[in-house]
Amino acid sequence: MGSRDWIDLARDAETGIETLRAHFEGHAYDPHWHDSYLIGYTEIGVQQFNCRRRRHDSTAGQVFLVEPGEIHDGRAPIAGGFTYSMLYLQPDWLRRELRATFDDAPSDRDPGFHANLTEDPRLTLAIAQAFRVLHGRELRLLRQTALELVLERLRVHLGWREAKPFDPRLPLVAQKARDYLHAYFYQDIGLDELASACGTDRFRLNRAFKAAYGLPPYAYLVQLRLAKARQMLAVGGQPADLASALGFADQS
Repeated sequence: MGSRDWIDLARDAETGIETLRAHFEGHAYDPHWHDSYLIGYTEIGVQQFNCRRRRHDSTAGQVFLVEPGEIHDGRAPIAGGFTYSMLYLQPDWLRRELRATFDDAPSDRDPGFHANLTEDPRLTLAIAQAFRVLHGRELRLLRQTALELVLERLRVHLGWREAKPFDPRLPLVAQKARDYLHAYFYQDIGLDELASACGTDRFRLNRAFKAAYGLPPYAYLVQLRLAKARQMLAVGGQPADLASALGFADQS
């Protein structure tokens, strides 16, 4: 992070939703992914990112939407940087709440976003209100009411896709490797070990994994550990302890 960059992170204990407000100037973050649904809005500046093989430029008031597993990056293309607020919605929570709130929400499908970037002032306001009451740990009734409004405003931006344990569009070996990394992320996994667990060699695995997820296995593992660290920091974990437990050389 640059000297002018900052991050403010918290977690709602009841829902597991994480709230993040941040400011970046210049390079913000390398290609990475999350295991949550991200919904947020740009407060000031221009937030530029690549996702779904397209470049997006989110300006003040626009909403950005990213599904779990979608590779994206971030940068500030103009001086002064950008500031944004965001909610990390846990997939189980979102599926459960959508099905409880809307009668037409299918039970055998997963929610997905029509687009990564949209102009919807009512959704922007709903996200801002939810962020404020969740991040500020307001009364439970206020938090629940704000989240219900987010779901109502989010509905028009949602589609539904078939829920499958494996994505038929991706090589099976890549999906096996991903599952292995998630199961043993805290270990010092070698490429040969990973390839052996998936029944292939390291060269085929590397090619298949990068084609499927946009990152080589080692970079994916780093992002997975960072995601776990973020979750632990949000509930009061200490950087030194996390760095040691997750295999990072330092606390940065």
